[in-house]
Amino acid sequence: MSLDLPPFRPRFPWWGADLQTLANYLRPPQRDLAPHTSERLTIDLRDGTGDRLICTLDRPAAPKRDTPLTILIHGLTGSQESFYIYSMARRLLDAGQRVLRINLRGAGPSRATCRGQYYAGRSRDFRALLANLPADLTHAGLRAVGYSLGGAMLLKYLGEEGEAASLQAAATVCAPIDLSATCRRMLQARNVVYHRHLLRMMKIEATAEGAAISTAERAAILGSRSVWDYDEVFIAPRHGFAGAEDYYGRCKPVAFMGAIRVPTLVLAALDDPWIPGGLYSGYDWAGNKALVPALPAQGGHVGFHGAGSRHPWSDETIMRFFERG
Repeated sequence: MSLDLPPFRPRFPWWGADLQTLANYLRPPQRDLAPHTSERLTIDLRDGTGDRLICTLDRPAAPKRDTPLTILIHGLTGSQESFYIYSMARRLLDAGQRVLRINLRGAGPSRATCRGQYYAGRSRDFRALLANLPADLTHAGLRAVGYSLGGAMLLKYLGEEGEAASLQAAATVCAPIDLSATCRRMLQARNVVYHRHLLRMMKIEATAEGAAISTAERAAILGSRSVWDYDEVFIAPRHGFAGAEDYYGRCKPVAFMGAIRVPTLVLAALDDPWIPGGLYSGYDWAGNKALVPALPAQGGHVGFHGAGSRHPWSDETIMRFFERG
């Protein structure tokens, strides 16, 4: 599918990969979605844990009939309140389309209702979410957009399901398609500030009230000195992996992407400071017609603040992809 995209050109003053990445924090977009309305939606995962995902359903002020519900999936340490989630939600709502902003297991408002913790390979949670959505939300079909870790989980789900996936279309933004390579990139000296921030937020999230963790797990989490350590001493043993590298190897999206059959836009910037651009530029996109790559040279990590639009280039690209079906 050809999207005939205009080239991405960074908007002043967001020059370079790091400023693109930090733009949402330095100049955050508006979180108010008025005149559109929002309501809380609780989804029981029904997996025997009692965990329930807290989501927000946004309804457009001027709805367009028979349009699919679009599910937005946040990234690592994010939530339904993440700035990039609000930006995409606003773009969809203004086009008359309903949006479901989810909080993964143990993230944001879901922390209080979930004993467990999300991770990149936990695609079964997304599968359970889809299976337990109210029928009045699914009758016109479903689409999904996953950001960063949320995108990795979405790609894994799509590959596992193949033609049976319960989505009409999907898109991912800056997904770490190779978890091990991404972790190594994050541990580089140039990313020390990002890494410290992420690790601190991961520890807060995993040990917050509502989490069911043992005394030993709490000590392991708080004692982690890197993202790799956190995965090695907490995520891997808790979820049946032999260690961090076993977790990364068994859950990396690139191992599942060849089996995806749902039309899927895979969007990433080749200058992403967190994810090696070579993972994307070196992938055999011609080998799977369901995958549509959009790989500008610039854009940072979930940035894409470009000239010519008040919305991020990624938002506009996703809308064009969905509209062309």
